[in-house]
Amino acid sequence: MVKQLLQVPKVGKTQKGERQSPNSHKYSEVRTKEHLLPEEVELMRSAIKKFKGRHAHRDSTLILLIYRHGLRVAEVASLRWEQIDWNGGTIYVKRVKKGTPSTHPLYSEEIRSLRKLQRDYPASPYVFQSSQHGPLAHDTIAGIVERAGELAGLPFRVHAHMLRHSTGYYLANRGIDTRTIQSYLGHKNIQHTVRYTELASTKFQGLWND
Repeated sequence: MVKQLLQVPKVGKTQKGERQSPNSHKYSEVRTKEHLLPEEVELMRSAIKKFKGRHAHRDSTLILLIYRHGLRVAEVASLRWEQIDWNGGTIYVKRVKKGTPSTHPLYSEEIRSLRKLQRDYPASPYVFQSSQHGPLAHDTIAGIVERAGELAGLPFRVHAHMLRHSTGYYLANRGIDTRTIQSYLGHKNIQHTVRYTELASTKFQGLWND
């Protein structure tokens, strides 16, 4: 299937025995662009739901939250219910890597999905919990996203950080200014944000008269 269409280096270990992230490979070895399109994200979520595994709703909601809020794996793993303000309809995003925290609005699909998730998994302070009621392991989250890409039939290997990149590119193509994207993603250095606006097609709109 996917692995037959495109052979890419698997996640493995370095000579020192450390786990090697898919980000350590050049993106040209994995795919021609670093992000997913909105329709590709939806294909992944739909594929997870159709698969109807034990944690199908949890995994679909996980992908939605990562994508909508540009979460890193560590950020979504540590996400707690206390960070959700049901009355205000917001989520407090606590960033890692010395990133700037922020409060994001939650939209209707997210709220509905989170409400159902809370009913399904009532025994833990963590939004995305394991069968032992603790937080999901980072490798588990990475595996969920990669598996969703395979189930969706995407002809390239998907990794979790690609969803965060997708957030940046989506906002840039919506014409959102660089400072707002920087704040939304929690970048300390705006140079990490510029990569998205540099590739946005909106600045070229209107160059031709068609």
